[in-house]
Amino acid sequence: MTTTETGGEVSVPSPRGGGGVEVVGSLSPSRAGDFMTCPLLYRFRVIDRLPERPSPAAVRGTLVHAVLERLYDLPAGGRTVGAALELLGPQWERLLSAEPELGGLFGDGEAGEAERAEWLTQAERMVERYFTLEDPRRLEPAERELFVETVLDSGLKLRGYIDRVDVAPSGDVRIVDYKTGTAPRADFEARALFQMKFYALVLWRLQGRVPRLLQLMYLGNGEVLRYEPDERDLRATERKVEALWQAIRRAMDSGEWRPRTSRLCDWCDHKERCPEFGGTPPPLPAVPVRRPSPADLEGAAEGGAVRERDDL
Repeated sequence: MTTTETGGEVSVPSPRGGGGVEVVGSLSPSRAGDFMTCPLLYRFRVIDRLPERPSPAAVRGTLVHAVLERLYDLPAGGRTVGAALELLGPQWERLLSAEPELGGLFGDGEAGEAERAEWLTQAERMVERYFTLEDPRRLEPAERELFVETVLDSGLKLRGYIDRVDVAPSGDVRIVDYKTGTAPRADFEARALFQMKFYALVLWRLQGRVPRLLQLMYLGNGEVLRYEPDERDLRATERKVEALWQAIRRAMDSGEWRPRTSRLCDWCDHKERCPEFGGTPPPLPAVPVRRPSPADLEGAAEGGAVRERDDL
Protein backbone atom coordinates (compact mmCIF):
# COMPACT_ATOMS: atom_id res chain seq x y z
CA MET A 1 0.00 0.00 0.00
CA THR A 2 1.39 3.40 -0.99
CA THR A 3 1.48 6.22 1.52
CA THR A 4 1.09 9.78 0.35
CA GLU A 5 1.66 13.07 2.12
CA THR A 6 0.33 16.38 0.91
CA GLY A 7 -0.81 18.50 3.81
CA GLY A 8 1.52 18.27 6.76
CA GLU A 9 1.02 14.59 7.46
CA VAL A 10 1.50 11.20 5.87
CA SER A 11 -1.86 9.68 4.99
CA VAL A 12 -2.41 5.97 4.53
CA PRO A 13 -5.21 5.75 1.94
CA SER A 14 -7.51 3.47 3.90
CA PRO A 15 -9.52 5.67 6.34
CA ARG A 16 -12.75 7.09 5.04
CA GLY A 17 -14.07 10.61 5.19
CA GLY A 18 -17.35 11.70 6.65
CA GLY A 19 -19.19 10.75 3.44
CA GLY A 20 -17.69 7.25 3.35
CA VAL A 21 -15.15 8.20 0.67
CA GLU A 22 -11.73 6.54 0.87
CA VAL A 23 -9.09 9.15 1.74
CA VAL A 24 -6.25 9.07 -0.79
CA GLY A 25 -4.21 11.99 0.57
CA SER A 26 -4.47 15.44 2.12
CA LEU A 27 -3.63 18.94 1.02
CA SER A 28 -3.35 22.26 2.86
CA PRO A 29 -3.03 25.76 1.39
CA SER A 30 0.62 25.87 2.52
CA ARG A 31 1.56 22.67 0.74
CA ALA A 32 -0.46 23.57 -2.34
CA GLY A 33 1.36 26.89 -2.41
CA ASP A 34 4.72 25.14 -2.07
CA PHE A 35 4.03 22.95 -5.09
CA MET A 36 2.84 25.89 -7.19
CA THR A 37 5.94 27.85 -6.19
CA CYS A 38 8.41 25.01 -6.77
CA PRO A 39 7.76 21.24 -6.89
CA LEU A 40 11.27 20.62 -5.53
CA LEU A 41 10.54 22.83 -2.52
CA TYR A 42 7.44 20.73 -1.91
CA ARG A 43 9.58 17.60 -2.03
CA PHE A 44 12.16 19.01 0.41
CA ARG A 45 9.45 19.98 2.89
CA VAL A 46 7.03 17.08 2.54
CA ILE A 47 8.94 14.05 1.31
CA ASP A 48 12.42 14.67 2.73
CA ARG A 49 11.26 16.57 5.84
CA LEU A 50 14.39 18.72 5.74
CA PRO A 51 14.68 21.12 8.67
CA GLU A 52 14.36 24.84 8.09
CA ARG A 53 15.49 27.73 10.22
CA PRO A 54 12.61 29.77 11.63
CA SER A 55 12.84 33.23 10.12
CA PRO A 56 12.30 36.39 12.18
CA ALA A 57 9.51 37.39 9.77
CA ALA A 58 7.67 34.09 10.16
CA VAL A 59 7.98 34.12 13.96
CA ARG A 60 6.83 37.74 14.08
CA GLY A 61 3.81 36.72 12.03
CA THR A 62 3.01 33.96 14.53
CA LEU A 63 3.39 36.41 17.41
CA VAL A 64 1.08 39.02 15.86
CA HIS A 65 -1.51 36.37 15.04
CA ALA A 66 -1.40 35.13 18.63
CA VAL A 67 -1.95 38.65 19.96
CA LEU A 68 -4.95 39.24 17.67
CA GLU A 69 -6.42 35.88 18.62
CA ARG A 70 -6.07 36.53 22.36
CA LEU A 71 -7.36 40.09 21.97
CA TYR A 72 -10.85 38.68 21.48
CA ASP A 73 -10.65 36.87 24.81
CA LEU A 74 -11.01 40.31 26.41
CA PRO A 75 -14.39 41.97 27.01
CA ALA A 76 -15.43 44.06 24.01
CA GLY A 77 -14.78 47.36 25.78
CA GLY A 78 -11.28 46.29 26.75
CA ARG A 79 -10.07 45.59 23.21
CA THR A 80 -7.91 48.67 22.88
CA VAL A 81 -4.54 49.36 21.29
CA GLY A 82 -2.92 49.49 24.71
CA ALA A 83 -4.42 46.17 25.76
CA ALA A 84 -3.24 44.54 22.54
CA LEU A 85 0.30 45.85 22.96
CA GLU A 86 0.37 44.52 26.51
CA LEU A 87 -0.27 41.05 25.09
CA LEU A 88 2.92 41.07 23.00
CA GLY A 89 5.29 40.32 25.87
CA PRO A 90 3.32 37.41 27.36
CA GLN A 91 2.66 35.88 23.96
CA TRP A 92 6.36 36.09 23.06
CA GLU A 93 7.23 34.37 26.33
CA ARG A 94 4.66 31.68 25.57
CA LEU A 95 6.20 31.05 22.15
CA LEU A 96 9.69 30.88 23.70
CA SER A 97 8.44 28.41 26.29
CA ALA A 98 6.96 26.21 23.56
CA GLU A 99 10.04 26.45 21.32
CA PRO A 100 13.12 27.63 23.27
CA GLU A 101 15.23 27.57 20.11
CA LEU A 102 13.45 30.76 19.03
CA GLY A 103 15.68 32.55 21.50
CA GLY A 104 18.47 32.10 18.97
CA LEU A 105 16.77 34.22 16.33
CA PHE A 106 18.92 37.19 17.27
CA GLY A 107 22.63 37.56 17.85
CA ASP A 108 24.46 38.15 21.11
CA GLY A 109 25.48 41.41 22.67
CA GLU A 110 24.31 44.90 21.87
CA ALA A 111 23.83 44.19 18.17
CA GLY A 112 21.54 41.25 18.89
CA GLU A 113 19.58 43.23 21.44
CA ALA A 114 19.12 46.08 18.96
CA GLU A 115 17.94 43.61 16.33
CA ARG A 116 15.43 42.09 18.75
CA ALA A 117 14.16 45.53 19.77
CA GLU A 118 13.59 46.55 16.14
CA TRP A 119 11.85 43.22 15.46
CA LEU A 120 9.51 43.80 18.39
CA THR A 121 8.90 47.40 17.32
CA GLN A 122 7.78 46.16 13.91
CA ALA A 123 5.39 43.74 15.61
CA GLU A 124 4.00 46.61 17.67
CA ARG A 125 3.43 48.66 14.51
CA MET A 126 1.50 45.79 12.92
CA VAL A 127 -0.71 45.44 15.97
CA GLU A 128 -1.34 49.19 16.03
CA ARG A 129 -2.09 49.19 12.30
CA TYR A 130 -4.74 46.52 12.80
CA PHE A 131 -6.81 49.03 14.77
CA THR A 132 -6.83 51.40 11.79
CA LEU A 133 -8.54 48.72 9.70
CA GLU A 134 -11.40 47.72 12.01
CA ASP A 135 -12.71 48.24 15.54
CA PRO A 136 -12.49 44.96 17.51
CA ARG A 137 -14.83 46.39 20.15
CA ARG A 138 -17.67 46.05 17.62
CA LEU A 139 -16.93 42.46 16.63
CA GLU A 140 -17.63 39.06 18.16
CA PRO A 141 -15.95 36.42 15.98
CA ALA A 142 -17.70 33.09 15.72
CA GLU A 143 -14.37 31.26 15.45
CA ARG A 144 -10.66 32.00 15.79
CA GLU A 145 -7.80 29.81 14.58
CA LEU A 146 -10.40 27.35 13.34
CA PHE A 147 -9.11 23.99 12.09
CA VAL A 148 -11.26 22.73 9.22
CA GLU A 149 -11.13 19.70 6.98
CA THR A 150 -13.32 18.00 4.44
CA VAL A 151 -12.98 15.13 1.97
CA LEU A 152 -13.80 15.71 -1.68
CA ASP A 153 -15.57 13.09 -3.79
CA SER A 154 -12.19 12.09 -5.21
CA GLY A 155 -10.96 11.14 -1.72
CA LEU A 156 -8.65 14.15 -1.39
CA LYS A 157 -8.80 15.63 2.10
CA LEU A 158 -8.55 19.42 2.32
CA ARG A 159 -7.49 20.90 5.63
CA GLY A 160 -6.21 24.12 7.12
CA TYR A 161 -6.50 26.80 9.80
CA ILE A 162 -8.66 29.89 9.35
CA ASP A 163 -7.59 32.96 11.33
CA ARG A 164 -11.13 34.18 11.97
CA VAL A 165 -14.70 33.44 10.97
CA ASP A 166 -17.40 36.07 11.46
CA VAL A 167 -21.10 35.21 11.19
CA ALA A 168 -23.70 37.96 10.69
CA PRO A 169 -27.21 37.75 12.21
CA SER A 170 -28.41 36.86 8.70
CA GLY A 171 -26.11 33.83 8.73
CA ASP A 172 -23.71 35.29 6.15
CA VAL A 173 -20.14 34.12 6.75
CA ARG A 174 -16.98 36.22 6.42
CA ILE A 175 -13.57 34.54 6.36
CA VAL A 176 -10.82 36.81 7.67
CA ASP A 177 -7.09 36.27 7.32
CA TYR A 178 -4.38 38.47 8.82
CA LYS A 179 -1.30 39.01 6.66
CA THR A 180 1.87 40.38 8.21
CA GLY A 181 3.31 41.19 4.80
CA THR A 182 2.21 43.89 2.38
CA ALA A 183 -0.62 43.71 -0.15
CA PRO A 184 0.42 42.12 -3.46
CA ARG A 185 0.40 43.87 -6.80
CA ALA A 186 -2.78 43.48 -8.83
CA ASP A 187 -1.25 40.74 -11.00
CA PHE A 188 -0.54 38.65 -7.87
CA GLU A 189 -3.95 39.07 -6.24
CA ALA A 190 -5.28 35.81 -7.68
CA ARG A 191 -2.51 33.86 -5.99
CA ALA A 192 -3.18 35.65 -2.70
CA LEU A 193 -6.88 34.81 -2.96
CA PHE A 194 -6.25 31.13 -3.68
CA GLN A 195 -5.74 30.39 0.01
CA MET A 196 -9.00 32.15 0.90
CA LYS A 197 -10.94 30.36 -1.82
CA PHE A 198 -9.45 27.10 -0.53
CA TYR A 199 -10.91 27.85 2.92
CA ALA A 200 -14.21 28.95 1.39
CA LEU A 201 -14.38 25.68 -0.54
CA VAL A 202 -13.89 23.68 2.66
CA LEU A 203 -16.56 25.64 4.55
CA TRP A 204 -18.96 25.36 1.61
CA ARG A 205 -18.49 21.58 1.53
CA LEU A 206 -18.97 21.39 5.30
CA GLN A 207 -21.91 23.78 5.66
CA GLY A 208 -23.56 23.84 2.25
CA ARG A 209 -23.41 27.64 2.09
CA VAL A 210 -20.96 29.79 0.15
CA PRO A 211 -19.20 32.30 2.44
CA ARG A 212 -20.35 35.81 1.64
CA LEU A 213 -16.98 37.58 1.91
CA LEU A 214 -13.26 36.77 1.93
CA GLN A 215 -11.16 39.43 3.64
CA LEU A 216 -7.38 39.69 3.64
CA MET A 217 -5.99 42.26 6.09
CA TYR A 218 -2.41 43.29 5.29
CA LEU A 219 -0.84 44.57 8.48
CA GLY A 220 2.42 45.37 6.73
CA ASN A 221 0.95 48.37 4.93
CA GLY A 222 -2.63 48.70 6.17
CA GLU A 223 -4.48 47.55 3.05
CA VAL A 224 -7.54 45.29 2.94
CA LEU A 225 -8.42 43.00 0.04
CA ARG A 226 -12.06 41.86 -0.11
CA TYR A 227 -13.63 39.36 -2.45
CA GLU A 228 -17.16 37.96 -2.76
CA PRO A 229 -16.98 34.36 -4.02
CA ASP A 230 -19.76 32.40 -5.71
CA GLU A 231 -20.30 28.72 -6.48
CA ARG A 232 -18.54 29.07 -9.84
CA ASP A 233 -15.41 30.37 -8.06
CA LEU A 234 -15.39 27.52 -5.60
CA ARG A 235 -15.99 24.85 -8.23
CA ALA A 236 -13.07 26.29 -10.19
CA THR A 237 -10.97 26.20 -7.01
CA GLU A 238 -11.91 22.56 -6.50
CA ARG A 239 -10.81 21.73 -10.05
CA LYS A 240 -7.53 23.55 -9.47
CA VAL A 241 -6.91 21.69 -6.22
CA GLU A 242 -7.66 18.36 -7.89
CA ALA A 243 -5.29 19.22 -10.74
CA LEU A 244 -2.56 20.09 -8.23
CA TRP A 245 -3.12 16.79 -6.50
CA GLN A 246 -2.80 14.88 -9.76
CA ALA A 247 0.43 16.73 -10.55
CA ILE A 248 1.77 15.88 -7.10
CA ARG A 249 0.87 12.21 -7.58
CA ARG A 250 2.64 12.16 -10.94
CA ALA A 251 5.75 13.60 -9.32
CA MET A 252 5.53 10.97 -6.56
CA ASP A 253 5.17 8.16 -9.08
CA SER A 254 7.99 9.37 -11.33
CA GLY A 255 10.30 10.71 -8.62
CA GLU A 256 10.75 13.87 -10.70
CA TRP A 257 10.47 17.03 -8.63
CA ARG A 258 11.40 19.83 -10.98
CA PRO A 259 12.79 23.06 -9.51
CA ARG A 260 11.14 26.32 -10.50
CA THR A 261 13.21 29.43 -9.98
CA SER A 262 11.79 32.75 -8.84
CA ARG A 263 12.78 35.70 -6.71
CA LEU A 264 11.78 33.59 -3.69
CA CYS A 265 14.88 31.44 -4.25
CA ASP A 266 16.97 34.06 -2.47
CA TRP A 267 15.17 33.25 0.80
CA CYS A 268 15.00 29.47 0.38
CA ASP A 269 16.73 27.37 3.04
CA HIS A 270 17.40 24.67 0.43
CA LYS A 271 19.13 26.76 -2.24
CA GLU A 272 22.43 24.92 -1.73
CA ARG A 273 20.69 21.62 -2.55
CA CYS A 274 18.96 22.92 -5.68
CA PRO A 275 20.38 21.83 -9.07
CA GLU A 276 19.46 25.26 -10.49
CA PHE A 277 22.20 26.66 -8.23
CA GLY A 278 24.73 23.86 -8.60
CA GLY A 279 23.45 21.73 -5.73
CA THR A 280 22.42 18.10 -5.50
CA PRO A 281 19.19 16.98 -3.76
CA PRO A 282 19.57 14.15 -1.26
CA PRO A 283 18.40 10.67 -2.32
CA LEU A 284 14.67 10.22 -2.01
CA PRO A 285 13.76 8.45 1.24
CA ALA A 286 12.53 4.90 0.77
CA VAL A 287 9.66 5.40 3.22
CA PRO A 288 8.15 8.80 4.07
CA VAL A 289 8.56 9.85 7.67
CA ARG A 290 5.35 9.73 9.70
CA ARG A 291 4.37 12.66 11.85
CA PRO A 292 1.27 13.73 13.79
CA SER A 293 -1.50 15.58 12.03
CA PRO A 294 -1.81 19.37 12.36
CA ALA A 295 -4.76 18.81 14.69
CA ASP A 296 -2.64 16.64 16.97
CA LEU A 297 0.17 19.18 16.97
CA GLU A 298 -2.23 22.01 17.77
CA GLY A 299 -3.76 20.08 20.65
CA ALA A 300 -0.40 19.14 22.11
CA ALA A 301 0.83 22.72 22.14
CA GLU A 302 -2.52 24.43 22.77
CA GLY A 303 -1.80 26.56 19.74
CA GLY A 304 1.46 27.67 21.33
CA ALA A 305 4.01 26.26 18.92
CA VAL A 306 5.15 28.27 15.95
CA ARG A 307 3.56 26.60 12.98
CA GLU A 308 3.94 27.40 9.32
CA ARG A 309 1.41 29.92 8.12
CA ASP A 310 0.16 31.13 4.78
CA ASP A 311 0.40 34.71 5.74
CA LEU A 312 3.79 36.16 4.76
